[in-house]
Amino acid sequence: MTGAARDDFGFDHVPETDQSFENALAKARTGERLTIADGVELMTTGTDHEGIDPVRKELVLEAADRRRAEMVGDEVTFVANLNNNVTTACTTGCLFCNFKNTAHLFESDSDVDHGGFTKTPEESRDIVSDAVEMGIYEVTSVSGLHPALVLDEEHREILESYDNPAAEVNYKPPEAYDVDPSTYAAQLDAMSVDGVHVHSMTPEEAHHAKRGTDWSYEEVYRRLADAGLDSAPGTAAEILVPEVRDVICPGKIGTDEWVAGMEGAMEAGLDVTATIMYGHVENEMHRVMHLDVVRDLQDRYGGITEFVPLSFIYQNTPLYDRGLVTGGASDDEDELMIAVSRLYLDNIDHIQSSWVKFGNAKALKLLNCGADDLMGTILSEEITKRAGGEFGEFRSFDEYVDMITAIGRQPVERSTDYRTRRPLDPDGGPHGPMLGPRADGTPMLERRGNSATADD
Repeated sequence: MTGAARDDFGFDHVPETDQSFENALAKARTGERLTIADGVELMTTGTDHEGIDPVRKELVLEAADRRRAEMVGDEVTFVANLNNNVTTACTTGCLFCNFKNTAHLFESDSDVDHGGFTKTPEESRDIVSDAVEMGIYEVTSVSGLHPALVLDEEHREILESYDNPAAEVNYKPPEAYDVDPSTYAAQLDAMSVDGVHVHSMTPEEAHHAKRGTDWSYEEVYRRLADAGLDSAPGTAAEILVPEVRDVICPGKIGTDEWVAGMEGAMEAGLDVTATIMYGHVENEMHRVMHLDVVRDLQDRYGGITEFVPLSFIYQNTPLYDRGLVTGGASDDEDELMIAVSRLYLDNIDHIQSSWVKFGNAKALKLLNCGADDLMGTILSEEITKRAGGEFGEFRSFDEYVDMITAIGRQPVERSTDYRTRRPLDPDGGPHGPMLGPRADGTPMLERRGNSATADD
């Protein structure tokens, strides 16, 4: 269980089933499609007793590791990427987040020192250009919902036509702020440097980019793709169960809206990812219900390239400050989350382990629990760091090779969509990216004369 007591919130959905752990495990081992009840039994190591049974847990992990080997083999993939988040200004007030800053603090007449940022498109272009010179070929951008940030100038005109746009459609003009974030289209165009893959625009951001209009998600994502968007991250998912969202993010889009956004992105021809952010107020039933929503979406559209379990970093968040949680997920829960994701999501090839969330040793352990991807070089990671994460902002290719070969697996550089792969020879270093527009195999930071790496 998580850092919150199971009955604290009076949830309707609780981890109780008529299935047995033994039956669920047998289905997992044979590859039969799991039901929600099966998933709950595996996630809890049996609802017939309290706590996680260590022997049963190992059986679940072994089944997941075998399934991983059957589905994707022994490769462990990673990507050369940069995080470039445009703004921390936001209006949703999610209780699990310490990345955002209240948007009115960014207004020109505010005298509050908030420590946040907003980047202009020119600044975004400079940041990405520098990173492309170092060899990256993916930029990931996830930002707060700044009231002045609109899809494009046509969208701005529509919002400004409202009698009271601040109250009716959460819009204020750029002149109200110290820094003008411009438009989503302009930011995406700015980050599209030399063919770099731009991975951006969550369903929440797409919802913000169509507020006040009757535009469909598909139309919004087509416009974004024309501006330079290449794929969309399935973050903002948190837990896709309404009763949990009502506690942790009541101002955010609901489950149905998240699904509609993902559908629109895939209808527009974009690949997407999917995530879960767990280890706060939810229980094991909620986690498996979330997996079921993702699996159904993949059954219908097939465009989800990877699933990313994100363990809640609680230390600097309102959920923790207000006493709604006392901690995050345990090591056992993290391992079972990865394992059950692998076993339940029989239609998604790739499951990611996050060194940013877990650190090196635990991230490697999770690669033996069903995961096969180890994120990317990152270069900058602002969201987890601001929430209290402790595991740094950069991983070099040489570190990746050393880490992955230490557990007997094959390190593989990949493209964002996994369609292009380059196995790395552990004896052939030093290693650097080769897939990017300026990548030539040189270690990334050496190109800038900087050998610093992130803390372990």
